[in-house]
Amino acid sequence: MKNITRAAVATVAACTLLTAAPTASLASAPATASAGGHQGLQATLDQAVTTAGLPGAMAEVRNDGATWFGQAGTADLNTGRPLRPQDRFRIGSTTKTFVATALLQLEAEHRLSLDDSVEQWLPGLVDGNGYDGSLITLRQLLNHTSGVANFAVADQVSKDFQGLPFLQHRFDGFTPRQLVRLGTSVKPDFAPGTGWRYSDTNYVLAGLVIEQATGHSLAQEITDRFVKPLHLKSTYEPTGDDTGIHGPHGRFYSKLGPMDAPTLPEYDVTELNPSWGYGSGDLISTTGDLSTFFQALLAGRLLPPAQAAEMFTMQDPGNAWIPQSHYGLGVASLTLSCGQVWGMGGAINGSWSYTFGTRDGRHLLSTEVNGDWADGAQWGPISVFTRELEAEFCGNTGA
Repeated sequence: MKNITRAAVATVAACTLLTAAPTASLASAPATASAGGHQGLQATLDQAVTTAGLPGAMAEVRNDGATWFGQAGTADLNTGRPLRPQDRFRIGSTTKTFVATALLQLEAEHRLSLDDSVEQWLPGLVDGNGYDGSLITLRQLLNHTSGVANFAVADQVSKDFQGLPFLQHRFDGFTPRQLVRLGTSVKPDFAPGTGWRYSDTNYVLAGLVIEQATGHSLAQEITDRFVKPLHLKSTYEPTGDDTGIHGPHGRFYSKLGPMDAPTLPEYDVTELNPSWGYGSGDLISTTGDLSTFFQALLAGRLLPPAQAAEMFTMQDPGNAWIPQSHYGLGVASLTLSCGQVWGMGGAINGSWSYTFGTRDGRHLLSTEVNGDWADGAQWGPISVFTRELEAEFCGNTGA
């Protein structure tokens, strides 16, 4: 993701976060490699700072009831304070998992069907310029087969949010319908159901459908369905033009350029207007809250079996996405050298995060870095998280 494109492509970036793991022999589930400690994971966090050049990195592991937290570097380049478990951050495209789960719950409540058309719920919103909302289903929004273009590639977004112009426009506000209009100003990527492409616009539309079906704001539905029942004390969706992060948090930094550009200066981008991320990437949370949410989801406590089966019906996007990765409805799976893990990753200006675990939810890793670049000959922007997952789940510290 690069600026809103780093931000809004908190889609693609979020998903560019869903990195290619090393070529693996696939096992049904990763072994628990960290029973004797987390030295390999801690070493990887240290390398994220010393080798990849990130300001700070932190991770929380939950494994059969035990919790471990590790960190390296700093939460604030001015004060040098360490990262802490209670630190909140923007989770980017991991927001999509919350939205997909809410929509699937509504299906389980017989308030909508994933086979409903977008036109049925949002009349006239997706129409013209090659679009016909009556041909696009809610399922196609969630699994990125709708063909609706990503608003992050619209001309206005590219002009105002890439590189240094981001600093002038980072407080600009958008309504969800404006975001949809930006997306549909770009011709469709393909006819509905005939291809696959990651698009933030899909989840903006999904969020609007949730509001239409319930009569409540998306923020209220996320609060009522997940935050309150799971006691996610640090998770919330910003409303209006809320540009800050409430509660304990560090600072977040961007180089406003390619994610592997070590010579560019760093900018503090902690404050920004996340309204462009509505439904697709605007939530704020912590490693602990994300672990709690994904534990409940993976263990089958948030969805009935029929809807869980829909969510975790994974497809291979092929060259349209990330090698060794598959995508379901708001969730992804990654193939490691010892098996598969399930979860989601997110990226936004100044923050990358990842939460993945075993399919039963008993072993999870939730991690975040407060910079949106990575340096070093062997450290691409995705390598940090791949190495963490390999160290924690496979005991492989040389990934």
